[in-house]
Amino acid sequence: MPAILDKIAARASDAALITIAARQAAQDAIADTFACMIAGQTDEASRAVRAGLLRGGMDGGPCTLVGGGRASAPAAAMLNGTAAHALDYDDNFSPALSHASAVLVPALLAAGELRGTSGKDLVHAYLVGLEAQALIGQGVGRHHYTIGWHATSTVGAIGTAAGVGWLLGLDHDGLVRAMSLGVSMAAGVKGQFGTPAKPFHAGMAARNAVDAALLAAEGLSGRHDILEAPQGFGELFSAGKSPGWNIPHTAHIIETEGLAPKLHPCCGSTHYAIDMVMDLRREHAFVAEDVASVHLVVGLANYRNLAYPDPQDEMEARFSMQYCVARALTQDALRLADFTPQATADPHIRALMPRITMEPLAPEEESAAPRPSHRIRLVLTSGQVLEARRGHARGTLAEPFTRAERREKFFDCVTPHLGQGGTANAWEALNAVEDLAAPASLLTLKQPAPA
Repeated sequence: MPAILDKIAARASDAALITIAARQAAQDAIADTFACMIAGQTDEASRAVRAGLLRGGMDGGPCTLVGGGRASAPAAAMLNGTAAHALDYDDNFSPALSHASAVLVPALLAAGELRGTSGKDLVHAYLVGLEAQALIGQGVGRHHYTIGWHATSTVGAIGTAAGVGWLLGLDHDGLVRAMSLGVSMAAGVKGQFGTPAKPFHAGMAARNAVDAALLAAEGLSGRHDILEAPQGFGELFSAGKSPGWNIPHTAHIIETEGLAPKLHPCCGSTHYAIDMVMDLRREHAFVAEDVASVHLVVGLANYRNLAYPDPQDEMEARFSMQYCVARALTQDALRLADFTPQATADPHIRALMPRITMEPLAPEEESAAPRPSHRIRLVLTSGQVLEARRGHARGTLAEPFTRAERREKFFDCVTPHLGQGGTANAWEALNAVEDLAAPASLLTLKQPAPA
């Protein structure tokens, strides 16, 4: 009987899954991630990784670094992956409970630059890696994430190794070898959320995926059955629950489940709440000063992710329900400018935060649905009580972004980093990313335009 990794490799590399619709969705995800990478290039985590590369003598090589410079493919994937996730503006991927694209896109850009591949193949490889991430993530289930593993850097590394391996031209056995090696590299704990180590998890996973595929290309191998074997990934990483390795016979995961690109540059665990607050504001036309209290009921994993009711810096603010909801009470959109040291100290926002409380869903309610809705109870100073619930965030297949919204986010991310040309350079970058003529056209845009 074929091992689970054999089945995943066969499913993920099935060319019949690559439809026009799947390609377009992948291109949108690549463009969104590229923008996040540009925006995150000067973040504290990105600067530290770049400095570490220089100190370790790892600079110089065939692959381009975001913000300028070159390095080996694994090192470029590590820095660019860290930058892609640095501002927590990159997409979520519910089937794997991962930030799928922040690992996939940097790893594939590095591998693509090594091989000189086409934009068409880059998109195909992205879809291979995304499908593999979904199957592995669904296998270990939500318990993997809830207990504290950061699936971006565990599941992400394994699934992305399949996409990188496909781009490098590995055959079926090569893809299995790459994923098996990725299992041995899987690491990253959610206790690091709210610190610069969290975005580094995406960079670490991207680097590990590239290393795994390159080593697999040279014949290094592990067990084909390492997912289901005793002391394997399923047994060790599924929180004592029985893994469910089911291989579907449906369309590609990007068409059936989709990604969740972010409208707000903060932890996805806050997004249902932010969207509910904004929905209620539009419907009832109240202002922040009218709000006496806000109480939220969220999933357990979401509750545990948001560990900073009194954030002390912009990184903690991205993982603070109180801060993010206070912002949502005062404005129609959250932007990158809301997550700076100055913004997080705003006394008006600070005054609202004690009015906002949160609790996890009851265990029986959470277990009753694969993706339970979050709830809000908002009380106005007049005594009026407003209630709502949401089972999806804006940007998902249930409520997708318009092209205008995608472009607005792109400009928010890239314009400050593209030199004196400003908006003109941003339009050039957007056209190059949306066309995806070749990965090289993206890589040359990672460096700011000359001042």
